[in-house]
Amino acid sequence: MLKNLVFAFCALVLAGFSTPAAAGITVGEKAPDFTLPSASGDDVKLSSYAGKIVVLEWHNKGCPFVKKHYGSGNMQSLQKEYTGKDVVWLTINSSAEGKQGYETAEEALTTVKTEGAAPTHVLLDPSGKVGQLYGAKTTPDMVVIQKDGSVVYAGAIDDTPSADPDDVKTAKNYVRAALDATLGGKPVEVSSTKPYGCSVKYAE
Repeated sequence: MLKNLVFAFCALVLAGFSTPAAAGITVGEKAPDFTLPSASGDDVKLSSYAGKIVVLEWHNKGCPFVKKHYGSGNMQSLQKEYTGKDVVWLTINSSAEGKQGYETAEEALTTVKTEGAAPTHVLLDPSGKVGQLYGAKTTPDMVVIQKDGSVVYAGAIDDTPSADPDDVKTAKNYVRAALDATLGGKPVEVSSTKPYGCSVKYAE
């Protein structure tokens, strides 16, 4: 009985953090273009990567669910493996100034170094305009865009909505599956899922 109550409570907590996958975009349709400053000081425009597969990852270093994937090395492993296959990986921080996860460009670069991360760029979105354009509600929230610019996957990184790093070992990784299928010229079997994590800390 107690175990069931604990499970129900955890489910309610997770429900508070989770929302339907990327409400601002539709799988199969063209990903909205945007331009954001990178932590390195460049302006990065999504459409400049036409002809390449692109991953968008919403990030907040203070979120336990993000810590799960970075603390276990899971996110870094994905970044290194697929950027090595000519995939563009854009990590986006949509936390507003004064909110959990907000970082200046210098702080974001320090986080990349500390975490051993390997994205193509870290993009700063403190106004939340791009996060809201894409309907990003959680961290992490993942989007895969194929070479023609259309969205082929939107949602959770995997099928295990917990903050426990040990669960990475047994979880089905939806992003890996989407990237492998897209790189192989095959349709993505699971193209939309419910993301889990902490709410994106948008400006009020």
